[in-house]
Amino acid sequence: MSRKFLETDGPQWVQKGIITEQQREQLLALYPTDATAIGLLPLLGSLLVGLSALSLVAANWQGLPELVRLALLLGSLCGAYAAGEYFRRRGNTNLGMGLIALGLILFGASIVLTSQLYQLIGYDLTGLLAWAVAGMGLTWLYRSNLLFIMTVVIGGIVQGYNTGQLGAFSYLTAAFTALGLGYYWWRRPDALAGGVLAAGLLWQAALLINHLHIKITWFFVPAMLIYAFGDWQPDRPAGRAMQGPPLVAAFLFTLGLALFGESDMYTGQLRPPLLAYLGAMGGVLAVSLLGKRQRGRLSSATDWLLLLPGFYFTGGLPLAVATLVVLYAYSGSVLFRAHQEQNPDRVTLGTVLFIVTTAVAYFKLTWGFMDKSLFFLLGGILLLGLSWYLRRRATHTFAEKTPAKS
Repeated sequence: MSRKFLETDGPQWVQKGIITEQQREQLLALYPTDATAIGLLPLLGSLLVGLSALSLVAANWQGLPELVRLALLLGSLCGAYAAGEYFRRRGNTNLGMGLIALGLILFGASIVLTSQLYQLIGYDLTGLLAWAVAGMGLTWLYRSNLLFIMTVVIGGIVQGYNTGQLGAFSYLTAAFTALGLGYYWWRRPDALAGGVLAAGLLWQAALLINHLHIKITWFFVPAMLIYAFGDWQPDRPAGRAMQGPPLVAAFLFTLGLALFGESDMYTGQLRPPLLAYLGAMGGVLAVSLLGKRQRGRLSSATDWLLLLPGFYFTGGLPLAVATLVVLYAYSGSVLFRAHQEQNPDRVTLGTVLFIVTTAVAYFKLTWGFMDKSLFFLLGGILLLGLSWYLRRRATHTFAEKTPAKS
């Protein structure tokens, strides 16, 4: 909820007798007007001035003496941090944290430029790792979601450079991101930060799988470990946000298997050793189910339908059909739970998943033998009809949720 939402919808609530005018004013008091939002203007102005100075310096960088280069880097870095702390202490938090974030960016730029100056960046990752560590330290110091998100991105950049340019995977960078930022998020749960952290960890997991040159399905072991971490989070919105990226990856993978699973060329690249893979996934499943049980969320165990290892079966139309059945079961479970919880956002999500699955199923089962004009006509009618039915069902559910007026 936001102040703008209360200002626009609050008067209607008062008219309908949901809340009193006094209660509306009390709610508004909980969301004070953000007087510091005006701080964005000087922040943008300082960024433009900084970019102008950087452009000027970059154009003459090679001609500057070495000491002057170092002084410029150090001066800009210290200036950004000092200015950020100055404004933050005087109550202008937005501007202050923006300048501190700018200082973190300048710190990374200084590492890169200094390493290039002394021909170090192509051989050693220590400098870039220090950038990630600095971001984590600032995140803990200022308790800032902005710095948290930036640090996740920095960790991804460091890992990408390490695997792409140096041909190695930095387990230390992965551990810093997972443990340091993971513990920070656990103590201060936030939906946006959880989603970004999960996406960043998935990126690093994908880089690890590529670096090890193993079957890509091993990716889902760390991915679902991230998902299980969300199961144990007491804050449900934050935990669900953490689980979003792994579920998106699993759904897209299963959808791809439904589309291309007819060829063994694809499934042959997906089969790790059976016992090792099932043992690893079984262990993660146990952790997830324990978390769901502890938090009273066992109904969400249907999310694991997407992880059924159908790629171990022989490729062909039966595999595609079986995968479509799994997709229908998953999207149906999302819709069922959403209607039970009367959650409009999840109803929308379940509807989209169900329609996408239906479109894929229709394409797979009818494209090869149906006349193309008839294919598009019937497909359009099918999807429009399904959309109408699901929308009507959602309207009926939320009409039941609204109490009748006496």
